[in-house]
Amino acid sequence: MYSHNMDYEILTATENDRDEIMTLYQMQLGKEFCFWDEDYPSNETIDYDLSRDALFLLKMDGRLKGAVSIELDEEVEKLPVWDESLSPSGELARLAVHPDLHNHGLGKILLQFGMDELQKRGFRVIHFLVNKGNRKAIRCYQDFGFHIAGECYLYDQDFLCYEKAL
Repeated sequence: MYSHNMDYEILTATENDRDEIMTLYQMQLGKEFCFWDEDYPSNETIDYDLSRDALFLLKMDGRLKGAVSIELDEEVEKLPVWDESLSPSGELARLAVHPDLHNHGLGKILLQFGMDELQKRGFRVIHFLVNKGNRKAIRCYQDFGFHIAGECYLYDQDFLCYEKAL
C-alpha cells in the first residue's frame, strides 16, 4: 500500500477488481485526449498486468478512482530514440483517472507512484509514449521533468517518446 494521506490508498490490483477496472477504462472512451477504443485496453490487457503484479489502483473510500500499469512492451523498448546509457528501462501505461476527478491531481499521484515502483523494481529510467494530441498528459509529464527523446508511429498513432532517469 502507498498513501500520502488518509484520503486514498494505492493497492496492487487483484482478479476481484477486474469489473471495476474495465468500467474505469471504458469511462475514458470518447473523452478529450483519450485515444483508447473498444478493443484497448481489454480483459487480456488486465490478465497480462495481473499476471505480473503490474496493475495498481488508487482507491478512495474503497472505490476505484484511478489506475496505472507497469508495461513491458518490446516494440516501445526497441525504438531508436532512447538513451542506451540509461538501463534497465521501465514503462508506465494505461494511466486512468475517474472522469469526475480529472484535474484533482490523481494522475500526478499515480505517475509518481509508478515511478517509485519502477525504481523499487530496479529500473533506472522510465519511458512513456504520449499521443501527440494529448495536451493534458504532455503538460503533466513536463511538470515532472520528462524530456522528449523523439517521436514514433506505433499502434496507428503518432506519439511523443518521453524519458526520465529515476
